[in-house]
Amino acid sequence: MKTELLLVGRTTDKHFLAAIEDYAERISHYMPFSINVIAELKNTKNLSAEQQKQAEGELIMKHFHPGDTVVLLDEHGKEMRSVEFAHWLEQKRNTARRLLFVIGGPYGFSPAVYARANEQVSLSKMTFSHQMVRLIVTEQIYRACTIIRGEPYHHE
Repeated sequence: MKTELLLVGRTTDKHFLAAIEDYAERISHYMPFSINVIAELKNTKNLSAEQQKQAEGELIMKHFHPGDTVVLLDEHGKEMRSVEFAHWLEQKRNTARRLLFVIGGPYGFSPAVYARANEQVSLSKMTFSHQMVRLIVTEQIYRACTIIRGEPYHHE
């Protein structure tokens, strides 16, 4: 199974970027993994939040392939502990051809993206910056890989 993280807008903080790249490299030892960045919209001052979600949604949908398992990182999604996430990821590895995690823009996702998604996952009830969410999700995917393999990274 190929796993991809699809992001709207590039990671601007060099410290987050370095950590994200480190975890992405670690993940690639366990499964094919890539990060794909969609360019941020230009001139968003003239767009309402709904118009921005719609425009970003159209860009996001271009990256979906038939048969993809699309998982939105969304505050209203299912929350899991790390061990539960590892079991969930292991199930996906057995059933999905391509697992696509999506982190949207500042206003969330368009109705079309929600309609296409297979699942929604929440990292926490707390609110994090988009830069931080990228780091947290890559770390959690790596952690899940080590849990699946029974490696000592995660402690219960």
